[in-house]
Amino acid sequence: MAKKNNTAEVAALPTGYVPALKKVYKEEIVPKLMKDFNYTTVMQCPKLVKITINEGVGDATGDKKLVEVAQQELSIISGQKAVITHSRKDISNFKLRRGMPIGTKVTLRDVKMYEFLERLIRVSLPRIRDFNGISEKMDGKGNYTLGIKEQIIFPEIDIDKISKILGMEITFVTTAKTDEEAHALLKAFGLPFKKHNN
Repeated sequence: MAKKNNTAEVAALPTGYVPALKKVYKEEIVPKLMKDFNYTTVMQCPKLVKITINEGVGDATGDKKLVEVAQQELSIISGQKAVITHSRKDISNFKLRRGMPIGTKVTLRDVKMYEFLERLIRVSLPRIRDFNGISEKMDGKGNYTLGIKEQIIFPEIDIDKISKILGMEITFVTTAKTDEEAHALLKAFGLPFKKHNN
């Protein structure tokens, strides 16, 4: 029996393909932000530059295969091959030596970024049990990091085949100069921030 290849296989996209959220940004979000923030030119509108996903594998010091599995899973989730991250220094308390594999990460831009964002908003986040929105806390530099506790919220992951529940950090990097602008941009894309009861 042939061994199944678990790495992400992404179908070729048609020439000239534009992701739905990219169209939404140009046709709906830009005009809204220009009105809300009184921008005088489209160039002032903040935009989403990239999405980085980091997955730490704490037990990797004892089992290197865990990192390889996490790399395969993150590649499937993101639609792009993830890379393995390594320790930069020795930490004896954690039995960690410099250069040891400790996790996996991927950086998404343009088409793959928009495709992942749409799947995250419409499919994955609603699968979180008792979900009531995400925190509004920005980083003070116009970027936002979302913590996910379990990779199984992504439908690409087969729950019956996972060896370990892993969390991840998804960082949205924008050109926004303020947290207020970044929040408005991400909210316009559809990120479900928690509603405040006044």
